[in-house]
Parts: sequence; structure tokens; C-alpha cells
Amino acid sequence: MPPEQVTGLVLAGGESRRMGRNKAFLELGGRPLIAIIIERMEQVCAEVLVVARDAAVYAGLGVRTVEDRFRGVGVLGGLHAGVEAASFDLTLAVACDMPFVNPRLLRAFIGWAEGYDVAVLRRGERVEPLHGAYRRTCLPAMEAVIREHRRRIISFFPQVRVRYVSPEEARPFDPDLRAFRNVNTPEEWEAVRAAW
Repeated sequence: MPPEQVTGLVLAGGESRRMGRNKAFLELGGRPLIAIIIERMEQVCAEVLVVARDAAVYAGLGVRTVEDRFRGVGVLGGLHAGVEAASFDLTLAVACDMPFVNPRLLRAFIGWAEGYDVAVLRRGERVEPLHGAYRRTCLPAMEAVIREHRRRIISFFPQVRVRYVSPEEARPFDPDLRAFRNVNTPEEWEAVRAAW
């Protein structure tokens, strides 16, 4: 399948405190995790951007790197920077520490986002904001909550049209919902390497 007219965002701004080193460059099968994620995003998206606090760190990856405009607001600031810099209206956003990014599931999110500003997985009360879809129409609402010093991605959701995807809808593409797993600790990384 050819790539869609969609921008893929790989958010790489975290401090990796619990891991003790930059998670983006942990190696799986001899390759940096972020390179594997970019490759998977390129299967689906016509453009892939890395969003980071320091663009120079990610210069050798062969894709454009965008720096946060709003600093100190965590993942929300990175998401805002990526959506703002994207060439296309719709973006698919993942984190650089999500080893099981799933191209089939990403394509499904493009469909689920039709007619909505955001499409994300919700399990019960828990929302998974990454491995989700965001439109450019979200930017004013994002900026408003950032200026109110609210850091959670879901802070702006009440101002936009959100499509909540159920686990049952996502499982045909990803039976164990592994795509939503991320890695924060050395122990979690060992479990990922074993599963890989």
C-alpha cells in the first residue's frame, strides 16, 4: 500500500530518567529503536517528523526534526510542535519508546479519524493519547490549554471532536494491543527484548 497523505510524528522529547539513557537509541536487533519506528511510520505516512527538544541529537536519521515551541509542557508541547510543522492536515503520533508501532493499526486510525479532530484508544477510563491521530484543527485548543499551564494531552479534548476507539475495534489489527506499550525502565526494556 502506498503511503497516505498523512504526517507521522515520532515524539522524542522525554528525559528518560527511569531508563538512565536516551530511549530512542536503545538497540533492537542491532538498530536504534527510533530508526525502527521511523521505518514503520514511513510504510503508512508520506512524511515523518521527529519532534524533540534538541534537533541535533536526531540529525542522522534521514527525516526532518522539529523542536518544541512551548518548552516545559512535556508530550503536549511536542505534539503541538509536530502538528504545527506537519505538511498534512492529519498526523499520526507515536513515542520513540513504543517498540511495537503497528502500520496496520496506524492505517485503521486514519479511517477512525474521518470526521473527527482526534482518534485515540480508550480502555475504560484510561485514554492512550499516543499511537493516535490528530488534525491541524486541534492547534488552537492545544495552545489554549498550554497557556493555562495544563500539561496532559487530553486537557484539550473537551474543545475538539474526539473519536474514542474501543479495544474491541483495535484488536483485529493488534490482538494484544502491544502497539500501545512503551518502555520506561531497564526491566521493561528487557521484557521487550525478550518479546522481540
